[in-house]
Amino acid sequence: MDNSLVILGSQWGDEGKGKIVDLLAEDFEYIVRYQGGSNAGHTVIVGDKKYALHLIPSGILHEGKKNIISNGMVVSFEELLKEMDKVKEVVGDFEGKLFISDRVHIVFPHHKILDMLSEKAKGKNKVGTTLKGIGPAYMSKYARTGIRIADLYDPNYFRTRLESAVNEAKEIAEKVYGETINIDLNKVYFETLKMFEKIKPLVADTSLMLYKALKGNKKVLFEGAQGTMLDIDMGTYPYVTSSNSSALGLCNGTGVSPKQIGKAKVYGVSKAYLTRVGAGPFPTELNDGIGQKLRDEGHEYGTTTGRPRRCGWLDLVALRFASRINGMDGIIITKLDVLDHFDEIKVATAYEYEGEIIKDFPASLQVLEKCKPIYKTLKGWDKSTKGIKKKEDIPKEAWKFIETIEEETETPVVMLSTGPERSEYVWI
Repeated sequence: MDNSLVILGSQWGDEGKGKIVDLLAEDFEYIVRYQGGSNAGHTVIVGDKKYALHLIPSGILHEGKKNIISNGMVVSFEELLKEMDKVKEVVGDFEGKLFISDRVHIVFPHHKILDMLSEKAKGKNKVGTTLKGIGPAYMSKYARTGIRIADLYDPNYFRTRLESAVNEAKEIAEKVYGETINIDLNKVYFETLKMFEKIKPLVADTSLMLYKALKGNKKVLFEGAQGTMLDIDMGTYPYVTSSNSSALGLCNGTGVSPKQIGKAKVYGVSKAYLTRVGAGPFPTELNDGIGQKLRDEGHEYGTTTGRPRRCGWLDLVALRFASRINGMDGIIITKLDVLDHFDEIKVATAYEYEGEIIKDFPASLQVLEKCKPIYKTLKGWDKSTKGIKKKEDIPKEAWKFIETIEEETETPVVMLSTGPERSEYVWI
């Protein structure tokens, strides 16, 4: 396997990336998250225990790995410390195992309040955020009013910036949303510094760490959160996340040159069907018994929110688009076993829009909302694929499904995940 590998979501998130990163982490020394915050949720099952990770890279459950929360992320100290407590029984001492970039922007209570007020004001047009304060934290970052971990080393400088940020949040709440919010500046200030003391031993110049690692031919696995269709630039805007959740976010999210990262292989993770959480167009969505069957068979409820996910057939127009912009070298199909007992399986190969056939994913949501999927219908296999570990055990109808994905996306399928357990997969 090449020294560097990127694992990212090629749909609207929730593709099962956590399991894949956990599975592959054994072969890598560094595992790196490069964007997003606690709005992401990766569920990893080890034996009879289930771990929901939101900020910490999935490699933390392996011995001897260096896990990096890099500068492209936004981090709530409170939520990070809670998550560390949950995995402490497996990890033990985090020093030497978890590294946090000193350039990470911090999510504060006022970000969460503004997130809630913004969604409330949108009414029926709300984006469907996790209300974790991620969007407002990124807004602060790009408005140059954010606070980074590096700022906390000078408590006076930190207090000045925090006071300014809190006052701005109060003004926004009052003048934009007509709400008065109460934030105890002293409490936030002292609690942040107290929490900082707990994570200070883990803070590092992770950009420099990765530069040295890649220069020294160390094996690095980059872990994306959310999914390509939620990318702030290339996704279904405005129903997207607030960061570059595609491979496009790799360089700015890690502080590593494109020349170094350009050598990495990129694998996109895709469910055998499609899900989405929150609002926004979804051409292959099924609001019927088939959609409910997919939801029930796939246990499609959010790791972070618990919300039921919207379900539909696999959209190869969207997957083709994801493969192109990410430069995907391969596709990893998860939850194949969810389709085991369908008489027919459909995949969208194109859209029909006002009498025209569209094969490329449109930028305009007004167009996408009117697109009707053009389906290719495949015969189901009505056999259990759960836990399959040999290529020869894959039913021929499932092979036809895989070949259709490869033909339509011009990208090889390299692995199948056939169940939630770490051991349930097959390379093909």
